[in-house]
Amino acid sequence: MGTSTARILTAVLAVIGSTLAAVPAAQAVPDPELTVTAVTLGRASVAVSGLNTVAVPVTVKAGYDSDQPWVEKALLNVVLKRTGGSGPVDLIVAGELKRTAGTARNGTWTGSLHVQSTANGTFQVDGVVGGTNYDGSDGSMVSPTPFAGPRIAITGVHQPKLGVSVIPRVVPFGSAYQVKAAVYDSATGKPYGTRILLQVVRSNLCVEYDAGSRYASTAGLLVTNFEGVYGDVNHCVRIRGRYVDVLKLPFTPLRPGLVAAVPRLTSAPVGTVVEVDGSVAGRTYRCRVELQRLYGSTQWRAVGSASVRASGRFTLKAQPAYVGNIHYRAFFPACHHYQQGVSRSFVIRGS
Repeated sequence: MGTSTARILTAVLAVIGSTLAAVPAAQAVPDPELTVTAVTLGRASVAVSGLNTVAVPVTVKAGYDSDQPWVEKALLNVVLKRTGGSGPVDLIVAGELKRTAGTARNGTWTGSLHVQSTANGTFQVDGVVGGTNYDGSDGSMVSPTPFAGPRIAITGVHQPKLGVSVIPRVVPFGSAYQVKAAVYDSATGKPYGTRILLQVVRSNLCVEYDAGSRYASTAGLLVTNFEGVYGDVNHCVRIRGRYVDVLKLPFTPLRPGLVAAVPRLTSAPVGTVVEVDGSVAGRTYRCRVELQRLYGSTQWRAVGSASVRASGRFTLKAQPAYVGNIHYRAFFPACHHYQQGVSRSFVIRGS
């Protein structure tokens, strides 16, 4: 490149740079802010039975501080939280309320709260969420605009209850298994006699997306087959509702306690500490493992212990107490959903 060409290029770049510097940076448009002035419930109390729902009218007076296009079509969702009583559901939602009067800046939204029997107790309006829909099944929805509104007393009778059994009861690593889910009337202990949609899935303790439901039999039973896996997985049985679950039951199948242990030395002078390396299958981090020594011909007694590391491995310490063959083993007490287990016995000879 010649000297004159380089000078021209430098001058052009300087002009471009000064022009860009003169252009103001784009300002981020803030999200419209919702202000709630009133929430009204059409009833102060309601009774609901079984898997039925009762629609309670809900009215919200509110407004946005913006004229962004989507605000004109915005729906509102009213969140109510439990303040008294007992039941398996602590949050219910009046979802997708439509604006039926006024403007987006000063309007009235109306809709219904579909009350379920599992919401037995007292609930109070806790806030309002703007948007188009609401899925509170996993509790991860954005925080609502706070608004302490009216209460509603809910009497839920013949509430559904879920039960689950895994076949086999203790699932070997890598083996296929079945989950038998049951839904029944908690007051009578009998099925409802109708086909009910249940969701039985591998899930992170019922906080995953909607994975699809299938009909249980009229006896309230649904059997689901799962392929075997070597890792551990959580499961969920749930009855989906409009915006939150009617009922859910998280569980983790039982796993066997598979333990292996090998001493670093098979012979050592009496009193010498011999480290024993071992491992336990699965996510057994921080579970306890015992070193047991055989006394007589049948009695195993703990002579030491250690915790399982994040890697699934552990280290125990044996110490031969006399000259001769001494039998040891590693014992894993039941921990979380892992059953107790023992390693093969091994011998350290005291010399």
